[in-house]
Amino acid sequence: MCGIAGLIHKGKSTNVGGEMQDMLQSLKHRGPDSTGFALYGDNDSKNYILRFKVGENVKEGSSAKNEDSKVYEKRKDDVNSEITKVGAEIIEEKRITPYSFRYVIKTKDDLLEIAQKIESVEMTEILSLGRSLELVKDIGDASVVAKQYGLSNFNGTHGIGHTRMATESGVDIRSAHPFWGYPFSDVSVVHNGQLTNYWNTRRALENLGMRFMSTCDSELIAVYIANKIRKGVELEEAMKSSLEDLDGVFTYLVATKDKLGMAKDHMAAKPMVLYESDDLVALASEEVAIRSLLPHEIDTYDPYEGEVKVWQA
Repeated sequence: MCGIAGLIHKGKSTNVGGEMQDMLQSLKHRGPDSTGFALYGDNDSKNYILRFKVGENVKEGSSAKNEDSKVYEKRKDDVNSEITKVGAEIIEEKRITPYSFRYVIKTKDDLLEIAQKIESVEMTEILSLGRSLELVKDIGDASVVAKQYGLSNFNGTHGIGHTRMATESGVDIRSAHPFWGYPFSDVSVVHNGQLTNYWNTRRALENLGMRFMSTCDSELIAVYIANKIRKGVELEEAMKSSLEDLDGVFTYLVATKDKLGMAKDHMAAKPMVLYESDDLVALASEEVAIRSLLPHEIDTYDPYEGEVKVWQA
């Protein structure tokens, strides 16, 4: 079933981490397996924020936990070595969980080389690499993940998120949403639905050199959008093309450094509720998520079939 949510403030920064936590927690019943956040912060630096993991969630009390910690440390050291090899500089290094890290790095604008080097390390996956995007996902509901990663007071302009019920792939971080639009800065996607032409489209994109890290059909949308951006296509045009090229029933949200977009397939089988004012746009699979931010009487509406909308921060 899954639940998706997003919001964008027009012209101001606020506690977007806490707001997204409230929205996603209210959608817990739609997806209890994992929760993910893509948050866009107030980072005017020329440096990049790198979120990556070197393993999976290990349950407390696991007999392999201590051994896993040694493996994670070795992989982290290997990542540092690969970053240095391409001439990049680690400005800040922080371990968030035994398997998850947040770095600030200084590197050139072409992210493909450094992304490939980092992911050449065994079991290592970049979750996001951008000037303002910070992508976090893990097993558990929104309150658990937000507390684990310290997201409750994250300031920014916009964000998207996802509560997942695993149906097409396993309960793990790799299959959780959001997905980063690799290898492009600050592009993320969440999705509710099912793509019926996943494998054929995936093979076509892989033949173009695009990379996949999971077998989750939702990742295809992020890779599809990233490929369009690589060709110089504007976000709204790329989203409109996706309605013709991707088969199935789906509603998805995509975010960039300063934009939030929504697309709904022509059958409109997957729900989406939208609220818009002069200052705020909030979207979710159910109105209860929007009312977690605006508990007073509000006017909402359901976007039409085949509709694409994009808002500017």
